[in-house]
Amino acid sequence: MALDGIRMPDGCYADGTWELKMHVTDLHRDVSLRVTGEIHVGGVMLKLAEKLDVKKDWSDHALWWEKKKTWLLKTHWTLDKYGIQADARLLFTPQHKLLRLQLPNMKHMKVKVNFSDRVFKAVSDICKTFSKSDKPCGDTFLYGNEPSYIYSSPGLYSKTMTPTYDSRDGSPLSPTTAWFGDSPLSEGNPSILAVSQPISSPDILAKLYKPQSLLDKAKINQGWMDSSRSLMEQDVKENEVLLLRFKYHSFFDLNPKYDAIRVNQLYEQAKWAILLEEIECTEEEMMMFAALQYHINKLSIMSSDNHMNNSEKEVDEVDAALSDLEITLEGGKTSNTLGDITSIPELADYVKVFKPKKLTLKGYKQYWCTFKDITISCYKSKEEAHGTPSLQMNLRGCEVTPDVNISAQKFNIKLLIPVADGMNEIWLRCDAEKQYAHWMAACRLASKGKTMADSSYNLEVHNILSFLKMQHMNPDPQFIAEPAVTNDINSECLVSPRYLKKYKNKQISARILEAHQNVAQMSLIEAKMRFIQAWQSLPEFGITHFLAKFQGGKRDELIGITYNRLIRMDANTGDAIKTWRFANMKQWNVNWEIKMVTVEFADEPSLAFICAEVDCKVVHEFIGGYIFLSTRAKDQNESLDEEMFYKLTSGVRD
Repeated sequence: MALDGIRMPDGCYADGTWELKMHVTDLHRDVSLRVTGEIHVGGVMLKLAEKLDVKKDWSDHALWWEKKKTWLLKTHWTLDKYGIQADARLLFTPQHKLLRLQLPNMKHMKVKVNFSDRVFKAVSDICKTFSKSDKPCGDTFLYGNEPSYIYSSPGLYSKTMTPTYDSRDGSPLSPTTAWFGDSPLSEGNPSILAVSQPISSPDILAKLYKPQSLLDKAKINQGWMDSSRSLMEQDVKENEVLLLRFKYHSFFDLNPKYDAIRVNQLYEQAKWAILLEEIECTEEEMMMFAALQYHINKLSIMSSDNHMNNSEKEVDEVDAALSDLEITLEGGKTSNTLGDITSIPELADYVKVFKPKKLTLKGYKQYWCTFKDITISCYKSKEEAHGTPSLQMNLRGCEVTPDVNISAQKFNIKLLIPVADGMNEIWLRCDAEKQYAHWMAACRLASKGKTMADSSYNLEVHNILSFLKMQHMNPDPQFIAEPAVTNDINSECLVSPRYLKKYKNKQISARILEAHQNVAQMSLIEAKMRFIQAWQSLPEFGITHFLAKFQGGKRDELIGITYNRLIRMDANTGDAIKTWRFANMKQWNVNWEIKMVTVEFADEPSLAFICAEVDCKVVHEFIGGYIFLSTRAKDQNESLDEEMFYKLTSGVRD
């Protein structure tokens, strides 16, 4: 026993023990324990607690290995199994720590989060806390059946995430910041998250980061957190500010009757995306969005004191209207208004068609067009419709883009149709809104391989017509001339900066009031749902951009990822070069060393690209996440299968 205290050159003692150095973060104290490699982690924590001799609940504490960035959560594992030796330094620290989250409404909130859980699980717990619900995440705030995600603040977000600090407690302050107390949110009042607050000053918009190009939009997506690793493993510190956002644009069973918080935060994310020009929209669409904002702001202020008490009554009053406003993206509920169909509906009408070619000055040419199944056939006249068509287009897998100007009565549909060597561009021009709505709805369904017999067709037509109707300008001189109404608009906070440079405030206010007449009768929740629906109707909605170099390509291009497809895009113009549908995908793989993603398809050549300026794990997670969401059932009480999500998104690194 006399040899017990003799220390060997390797740092171990003669009896086989060695000193394990630990730092107790709560006490700011360094502690050493004599241990062997055979002691299990639980035993180490027990000995540490005994040596500290402090009356304290240590149940939330765990050991963190700084050098390896690893939590030692398997308390039955020995130090040898973890590979811990005498040169290791461990932290004994709480697993739950305060995090400052910037929500989609740009407000900040302090929340206690488990820094040892994977981000996917941590976000799930945050959402349950926000909703104060024990239901599965499918019914909770921001998570639903489409996960929202935390992402960090890269350098390009410096304007967004560099607040001033309160001299009293050091907490960040900015015009867009509202702290809801230092206690965990579960002790507060989450219902405040269902209430929209108007932007108070145009200075707020001026200070926030605005992407100037598609490349800037791609850079924004560098900051997404890895959902299969913990916050601590990704170098997130206590009290750090992270952004909580809806990551996957595939909204499932969005029910305004029960999802008031989720609806409001979705509205807020859409609102800021439009104001910060993260998504493109036309001038008429911008005025429509501004009118909806103005209307929502008015109703929110009027009902701020008793909104939550009266929300059920308000929802009951607009139940019928909301049934038509249900979000119906892929995987969502669809209307059954068509009933039982024994034959597939068809469209037949005169439509102007334009097929752009290099060095051509020819314009649109009128054809008698029939739309059957997912194919458009064009004939020189109605009488020749039983013969061979002059032009025929199969729309499966095509890109459909609207080109509409209400005031100019322009109703165009741009089609990019997949062919062996890329995409064929075809333009359709309709004569009126009703014709446009039916043909646009049919094109959108056909691009997914669906026909007009699908139960969502009528609802799609209705949504398109509603979207167009909200953009109509029917000025009422008496209403617009009312100074009290004009003065309270604060138009600088309702439109993006480009329009403030183009028009005077009075001109913008007048146009907003004109557009407001189309939405003035809507209830608060209906207006928010309309805003979300209009956001979803924009051509760029749901496309997440990444900079990539494709195999065989000589320059950087963009890869766009949506809920149902991959898009190869021109980095300067944003034009689609080629589209690949997830439905046609066999598998995808990642070479982690060279950051190459390879995707194999059933009946076309494989796709391979190298991720530039972003970890390919982020791209891999977007693809796997959308595949995961496409497998969900329509039972909204279904719990999320975390393990399946990790299988599809985490990847295996060598």
